[in-house]
This record gives sequence, structure tokens and C-alpha cells, in this order.
Amino acid sequence: MTEREYITALYSFVPFGPARINLLISYFGSAKKAWGASSRQLLEIGLKEKVVHDFLTFRESFNSKEYFFRLKRLSVDFVTEKDHDYPENLADLEDAPSVLYIKGSLKKSDTNAVAIVGSRKMTSYGREVAGNFASQLASLGVTIVSGLARGIDTVAHSTALESGGRTIAVLGCGLDKMYPPENISLAKKIIESGAVVSEYPLGYPALPTNFASRNRIISGLSKATVVIEGLEKSGTLLTASAAAEQGRSVFAVPGQITSPMSAAPLFLLQNGAKMATKASDILEELNLQLNVDRERVEQVLPADALEAQLTEIIANEPLHLDEIARISSLSVANISAKLTVMELKGMVKNLGGGVYKKA
Repeated sequence: MTEREYITALYSFVPFGPARINLLISYFGSAKKAWGASSRQLLEIGLKEKVVHDFLTFRESFNSKEYFFRLKRLSVDFVTEKDHDYPENLADLEDAPSVLYIKGSLKKSDTNAVAIVGSRKMTSYGREVAGNFASQLASLGVTIVSGLARGIDTVAHSTALESGGRTIAVLGCGLDKMYPPENISLAKKIIESGAVVSEYPLGYPALPTNFASRNRIISGLSKATVVIEGLEKSGTLLTASAAAEQGRSVFAVPGQITSPMSAAPLFLLQNGAKMATKASDILEELNLQLNVDRERVEQVLPADALEAQLTEIIANEPLHLDEIARISSLSVANISAKLTVMELKGMVKNLGGGVYKKA
């Protein structure tokens, strides 16, 4: 095996997290030597007897030729932390995954990424808001990152694709075990233009304990995390917490104070998260307005027929998105995305609450 394959083999023993992998490689001088270390050597560096026993059992059963053949057959690529094409946003993190498995492709432009997360049991409000944010950001070339879970994650991924943008899904299981099963078709669509990624080896199941680790990758791949909805005790808060620990911006979308699904974003707002009511809030805060894929932005900035139509509709009075949609017979998501572009160009003003007027 090559050195990067030895790193992958070591990391396939899940009890060896990133910190322990780095310790082993540093102590033995290479992943190859760490992989071949004796029981006595492993005990000498402080590993517990059970961990050493389990690792030696795993090593004995690990068929490297078969494993890397399976990766190739399933079109699963992998990058190690030492590879030049390892994701830039993850590279400087203390607990960055030693290996990242990829179906699809990662791009340089994915450094301009925003995570959109929220409840699996979303409300109609959550669905609309997640769709609006994903559509607006994706149409401007920002990569949308989420966890392929039911609810808000699903809306974020699917709307980004519908808007012609890129999206990355981070799983808490091996890439041969897409989870949840009802999103397998969505995962296939994501792979066509974006990527589905995981730090877990092939065959590893979607255990409940995996998702906290998965969440740090969602936030780590992103410049900011936007929380749409979530209960008071929610996995969504774990993603927000990971983002804060990583020094990334955390945004929360306010919701109805009587809704249990507003508990997570309201808690975050009370504890220092930034409020987001529109995509430009995030672009301005992160200075992404000038740093997103400029070629993509320039393609949507020139005036077009839709801009002329929308300008005419709101020429005489401010109107809500729903009213603009009714008059134009277009979807709210498409109108919202276009109005965001027009706002950046200074053509319209957002008065808040989804109401726009001609500038």
C-alpha cells in the first residue's frame, strides 16, 4: 500500500480518531510503520489494552486489496489530511478528519460554502425559509452544505440543485450505506453536480453516536452555519456549537415564539448568534458578496427580462413576495433569488418581512 492508503487503513479502525492517528504517525514516523506496530509498541505509547487488542484483530481481518478495489468499484474517492486537494476549510481544524471519502467531486470554489441545518420535523415556515436561503445563496455560487437528513437538510439540498447550484451532503455512515434510505435518489442527484462525503469507512452503519462527529464536518466545510429550526434539545445546536468552536459564524433565523421548533434558533440568538432574515445578511457578514465565484455572479448580474418584469410590478408600491408571485405567476423561490441579485445591484430595497420596493 501507499502511505495515503496506510493512513486510510488506520482510520478505518473507527476508535482511532484524528488526534490518535496524528499521534501514531508522529511517534512511528509513518502510517505504514504505525499500521505494522507490535502490541508492545502500541501499549508503550499509552493505548489501552482493549483498544490494542481490538486494533490487532481488525488489522488481521482487513483485506487492503479488496477494500481499495471496493472503493474504486463504487466510484468512491478519498483524500487524506496530507493530500494537496484536501478541502481548504477543513485543513486548519484541530479535529479535522484524517480521511474524507467522496462520491462526486469537490471544487476549489467550495471554500465559499454555507451550511443550512435544522429540524427533521420542520414546519411549513421552516420549509419556505430553508428553500429561500438555499435558492438565493446557491444562485450566487455559494455551495450549500447540509447532512442529507429528513426535513430542513433535504429542502436545502434539493432547492440548491433546483437553483442550478452546488451542494455537499455530509453523512454519518459509510458511503455504501446512504442514510436515510428515502434520500438515496437525492444523494444520486447531488453526486452528479456536487458531492456526498463521509469520514466513515465503507460498511460502517449510521449509528446515533456518529452524528455529533458528522456535524463538525458540516460546519467545518462551511464559512458559516445557518440554523433554521430546531427543538430546545436538538442536534442542530451541536452543529452550531461546533461552528462556534471552529471560529465560524453562526446565524439563526427567528421564528414564532410559540412554536417549539423556534426554540433552537431563539436560544442561539439569545447567546450571540447573528440574526439572518435574508441571504444578503450572510453575504455581507462574511464578505462573500465580493468573494463568491465572480464569474457566476457576473452571469446573473446583467439586466434581463425577469428583472424588468419584477421592477415593473413593484414600480408603484412595495409588495410582499407572495403578492409578487401571484402577479407574475412565478414561484416564490425563483422570485426571491432574483430579488436578492437585484438588491445587490441596488435595483430594489428589502423593507423586511419579505416586502420589496423599487430603489
